[in-house]
Amino acid sequence: MAFYCDKALVLMVSTNESAQPSSHWLSPFQNKSFRFQWPSDLATSWALEMELIVLGWYILSASGSVVMLVMFGSLQFIGTLVSPFVGMIGDRIGFKKIIMISRSLYAFVALLLMFLSWSDELTPIRVLVIAGLVGMVRASDMMFRNSMIARTMQPKQLLGALAISKITSDSARVVGALVGAGMVAWLGMTTAYVLISFLYVLCVCFSLGLKERAIDATQHQPVKPIRDVMIAWSYVKNRPILLAAMWLAFLVNLFAFPFVLGLLPYAAKNIYFTDQKGLGFLSASFATGSLISSALLSKFRFRTRNAKIMMWAGLFWFSITLVFAWVNHMVVGIMVLLCIGFTHGFCVTPLAAAMLQASEEEYQGRVMGMRMLAVWGLPLGLLIAGFLIDAMGYTSTVSLFSVLGITSTLWMMKIWREHLQ
Repeated sequence: MAFYCDKALVLMVSTNESAQPSSHWLSPFQNKSFRFQWPSDLATSWALEMELIVLGWYILSASGSVVMLVMFGSLQFIGTLVSPFVGMIGDRIGFKKIIMISRSLYAFVALLLMFLSWSDELTPIRVLVIAGLVGMVRASDMMFRNSMIARTMQPKQLLGALAISKITSDSARVVGALVGAGMVAWLGMTTAYVLISFLYVLCVCFSLGLKERAIDATQHQPVKPIRDVMIAWSYVKNRPILLAAMWLAFLVNLFAFPFVLGLLPYAAKNIYFTDQKGLGFLSASFATGSLISSALLSKFRFRTRNAKIMMWAGLFWFSITLVFAWVNHMVVGIMVLLCIGFTHGFCVTPLAAAMLQASEEEYQGRVMGMRMLAVWGLPLGLLIAGFLIDAMGYTSTVSLFSVLGITSTLWMMKIWREHLQ
C-alpha cells in the first residue's frame, strides 16, 4: 500500500512540475522521504485524535469523575518534561529510528487496549496508567515530525513542508471536534479501537520509507544527558531568534491557548448557552482557521522572515482574542474563532521553521525539545484563568490575558527588533 501511495504522489507532483516547479505547493513531495512521512503523519494524527476522544469519553462514562478526566488530560503533557532528552537521543541516533519506535509503541498500546476492551478487562485506572506511560513519548510526536522534515528538506522548502505536515493534525482536529464522542456510540469501544489500531499499523508501515541526512557530529561523543540538555539551553539562550521563539511559544500557551482549548467548554455553556453540538462547532471553527492558514503557508512563499511573521501573527492572535472576550453571540463567536485559528497557524508554523532554520542540524532535536517545554504555559494559564474567572468574570479575565499578551509581544518586538528584520 505504501508503495502505491508513493507512486501516486510522484505522479501528482510530476504532473504539476511544468507549471511551477519550485513554488508549487506539492513541491515538498518531490522528496521521497516526505512522500512517506506525510501519510504516516496523517494516519498518526487521525489515530491520536480518535484515541483521545474515545478514551476521554470512556473515562468520563465509566468513572463519572471529572477529576479522572482532568488527570487523563494532564497526562498528555507529562512527556514534555523529557522532550529535551528525547530530542537529544534523536540527534544522536536519528529521527527515523525515534519515529519507528514511538509509532510502533502507539500501535502496540492500541492493540493492548483493544484486547482489554474486547475481554471486558478495561478499567479507568488501567487507562490512566497506560496513558501516562505512552504520554511520555506522545507529547514529543510533533517535535519528531518537524525535526525529521528539517533533516530531509532544503531550507527554502522547510516552511511549506511544515505547513503541509500541520494539515494532518488540523484536519484530524476538525473531524474530531465534529464527530466527538458519538463515534464510540456508533462503533462501540472495541470496534473503534480496531480502526485506531489499523491506522497506527499503517503509519508504522509508511515510516519504513523515511530517510534522513546523516549527522555524525554528535554520534561518537559520550552520552551525558544533563550536560547535553544544559548545552542545548545555552545554545538557545545565546541565539536571539531561538530565545524570541521560545518566549513567544510560552506566551501564547500562557495567555492565548487556554481560551480555545481547556476553557472553550466554559464559554460554550456560560457565554453562548449552547450544548455539546455547539461546542463541536466552536472547536471546529478554530481548527478550520488553522487548516486554512496551513494550506496558504504550503502554497505561497513569503519574502518576510519567518521570525517576523510569527511575531506579527502572535500579536494579531492576542488582539483577536481580546475581541473574542466581548463576543456573546454564537455565530459571531464562530467567525472570531475562525480568525483566531488562522492567526494561530501563521504563528506556530513559522515559529517552528524559524527555530529549525536558526539551529545547526546536530542541535535541531534538542532545540525543538526545549521548545516543547513552553507547553507548560498552558496548564499554568488554565490554573490562573480558572481562579480569575471565579473572582472577576470570564470577559475581564480574557481581556486581561489578551492585554498582557499584546504588551509582552510588543516588548519582545522592540527588544529583538534588529534580529526580526
